This record gives sequence, structure tokens and C-alpha cells, in this order.
Amino acid sequence: MPTQINQIRDEYNGVTILRVEGDMLIDDAILIKRIAQSLKEETGDKLVLDLADLDFLDSEAASVLRNLEDMGEIELQGLEIFLQSAIDMAERA
Repeated sequence: MPTQINQIRDEYNGVTILRVEGDMLIDDAILIKRIAQSLKEETGDKLVLDLADLDFLDSEAASVLRNLEDMGEIELQGLEIFLQSAIDMAERA
């Protein structure tokens, strides 16, 4: 499934959420990095990356996202749900 990124802005709280669905590969993660940096410069908002609806995350993309989080550029959310879904699918197989 192609990657879909939806942007939700909460102006009252100064937060922008990027909700990601589908499969995330390295190119998608690099695009998200560019989007996040641009949004941060434009709005100054706190950025949240919601990964709960991901179907697949490759290790290179995960590395890029982790680096963004470590640099304080974004906050990652929804990983617990994504990981639990992966475990459930593996158990069914």
C-alpha cells in the first residue's frame, strides 16, 4: 500500500500531527523529514508523527525517524499499536 500522509494542525495547542498510513520505506522517511523540517520553520509548532496506521516500516526508514526524534524534531506516537499489530499478524501466520 502506498504511503499516505495526512497533516492535522491544532493551532490552539501549537501542534501539527502527521498521520502516516501504508508502507514506509527510506524514501518516504526522507520525505517526512523534509516536511517536518519545513513545518517546524514555517509554524514553530511541536510536531507529532502518528505511526499507528502503518502496515510496514523498513529498518532504514525507522533509522531516519529515530534520528529525527533524537534530534528533537518530532515526537513519535502510535508505535505500540503498530508493533502489536505486527506481532498479531506473525502469530496468525
